[in-house]
Amino acid sequence: MPLPEDEERQLQEIEQALNRDDPKFGRRMRASGLRVHYKRKLMQALAGIVIGVGLLPAGAITHRVYLQAAGLVIVLLSLAWAAVSWRRYLASVRPAPSTTGTTTAHGTKRQPGQTRRARMMQRIEQRWRRRQERNGGMPGRTRS
Repeated sequence: MPLPEDEERQLQEIEQALNRDDPKFGRRMRASGLRVHYKRKLMQALAGIVIGVGLLPAGAITHRVYLQAAGLVIVLLSLAWAAVSWRRYLASVRPAPSTTGTTTAHGTKRQPGQTRRARMMQRIEQRWRRRQERNGGMPGRTRS
């Protein structure tokens, strides 16, 4: 959710004051954004993949099973780390689409931040209300 203009202006003033008071800290904070962080994690994961792939043939050449096993574990963990880092990097680069006012397949309006369980409870309540209206307010009574 974006900040109101006055709060955004106050935040910029605070950032400018921090940069004036401690320029080294300001440079460090600008360089440590989320994109930079996740890119660094992605590069570390790729380095782990390269090391793991290197251990696989090294273990095969030297007939050391533990090297092959270690290489396989490192490759698998690095791939998982790379996948998570890549998804987080993409999420920081492009924002998630807004779900405000979207209609689901069941015809209900989806509220932003509403959990799956909350949406399910909303559908159950709607069905209950329709059933009550159809039956004339009597829960056990059926219309003939």
